[in-house]
Amino acid sequence: MSTPTDPPPSEIPPAVDVDAALGTAGGAPIIAPRTLKLWLMMFLEFFIWGAWLPLIFGYLPSLGFSALQQSIILNAFPVSAILAMFFSNQFADRNFAAERFMAFSHLVGGLAILGCGFVTDFWSFCTLMWIHCLLYVPTISIANSIAFAAMKDATREFGLVRMGGTIGWIAASWPFLFLLGDNVGPEVTYIVAGIASLILAAFSLTLPHTPPNRQAGAELAWVTALKTLAKPAILVLWLVTMVDATVHQWYFNWTGRFLESIGIAQNWVMPVMSIGQIAEILTMLVLGYVLKTLGWKTTLIFGILGHAVRFAVFAFLPYEVPVILVNVLHGVCYAFFFATVYIFVDEFLPKDVRASTQGIFNLMILGVGPLVANSLGPYLHELFTTTDPVTEQATTNYRGLFLIPCVTALCAAMALWLFFWPPQKETQGEG
Repeated sequence: MSTPTDPPPSEIPPAVDVDAALGTAGGAPIIAPRTLKLWLMMFLEFFIWGAWLPLIFGYLPSLGFSALQQSIILNAFPVSAILAMFFSNQFADRNFAAERFMAFSHLVGGLAILGCGFVTDFWSFCTLMWIHCLLYVPTISIANSIAFAAMKDATREFGLVRMGGTIGWIAASWPFLFLLGDNVGPEVTYIVAGIASLILAAFSLTLPHTPPNRQAGAELAWVTALKTLAKPAILVLWLVTMVDATVHQWYFNWTGRFLESIGIAQNWVMPVMSIGQIAEILTMLVLGYVLKTLGWKTTLIFGILGHAVRFAVFAFLPYEVPVILVNVLHGVCYAFFFATVYIFVDEFLPKDVRASTQGIFNLMILGVGPLVANSLGPYLHELFTTTDPVTEQATTNYRGLFLIPCVTALCAAMALWLFFWPPQKETQGEG
């Protein structure tokens, strides 16, 4: 969400083995209660995020917030992701039962995001959003911990469970097709997110008990993970991941307002953007074949070039049909780059540093990349926007604006082509 960001690739699901997660009743397969609980947990976890994220970038300017104020609010999530990487996740893991931490975080965080639907001044909205993000972001990893602890065979079951998150993100988009209209504004997205969070807070108390890991070693995992950057291939991929994550976040920064500017009704904006998540599911199904056929480098480059093509269409073909259709490339952008990054780390790094190295890549995908994008995004949008002195109507030069991420993606793809040389594998072709 994906991704945004759609559901984040904090854990790349292994191949889905439905038989492992299904029970039987009279010979007919049914979903085991344990698997269904975990699936619903993931569904609600990403429904919350998917409900408010796509429209916030247009909603904040409508409240009269300056570019600086917008950046402060938008950066609540990536800063929380950075803090979660270094502090909050380890603190929660070692001191609280995971399901109780989930319940508390979604109760307080849910009340905070619910409050965002009722306030319009900067300080109130900003404070509530920061409270929500600081409590919500750690639960992304905590949800994964609960799932892995409860599964009998995570390799075979996690794919089905984690798919609940992607479906939750998609499902969050469609109610607003009916709710958003002339009489209802985007503030309802925060109310829906808050209600979903409160539901998950109560539901978390029914999840399998996952006690705190008090035996965890004192050494900080990220210190060990940073040592893997001494490998040139890992370092290059890590830096390019930051650039790709920035470009990816700019899609969310500007696309909602752009879609409205070309005539797409506000209540259709989120469903149109959810096309990307639907395509993501389909693209993941062919990722293994693509990797085997094209190799690591070519697959990763295609993932980045997907961004360049999408922004090029936005810039030069700003019409409803091509703009809507090109959103299917989101699946290519997500699976061919983000998912492939995680698979690459799992393939080429020793087992004892894989998880921590995945964490420092998450640092770029959920933290540093979005932080850069959210800091520059509002200023760049203002830079390419002019206001008619007579009519006071604001007009944005989206062609010039979208060429920035388009060119940035092309440069990142070029950097991969020139400097990324993964180890050769006998069973893996190289692009």
